[in-house]
Amino acid sequence: MEKQIEVTKENAVQPETVERTRDRRVFVPQADIIANADHYFVVADIPGADEKSVEISLEKNVLTITATVEPNRPEGYSLGYAEYGIGDYQRSFVLSDEIDRSKIEAIVRNGVLYLHLPKAEEAQARKIAVKAG
Repeated sequence: MEKQIEVTKENAVQPETVERTRDRRVFVPQADIIANADHYFVVADIPGADEKSVEISLEKNVLTITATVEPNRPEGYSLGYAEYGIGDYQRSFVLSDEIDRSKIEAIVRNGVLYLHLPKAEEAQARKIAVKAG
């Protein structure tokens, strides 16, 4: 049984009531969403970020990923040319009731965030035994 997941891509937009304290670019990290019968996995690219600079919050069914990145330049050198822009990351996902919020896990490895979103027991696919009548 396959289930289609509708994903809409939007730029990170700060609500008008929130003012950023960092005058930096904010990138929307690219993400893949992978599913099987029991779990969803989100794999998001956040180069330059580590586990100390990533924050994940869940409020009112909205899972928000925020990561801050500091420039890593050798001491005594100045930037002559740059093709890669340094900035922070922010992306939000609306979670359905299929997700067991108490079991969400996150790992950051080599600039990639791995989110493990287990399905709630009620939403997991299962076989139903058929008995002879």
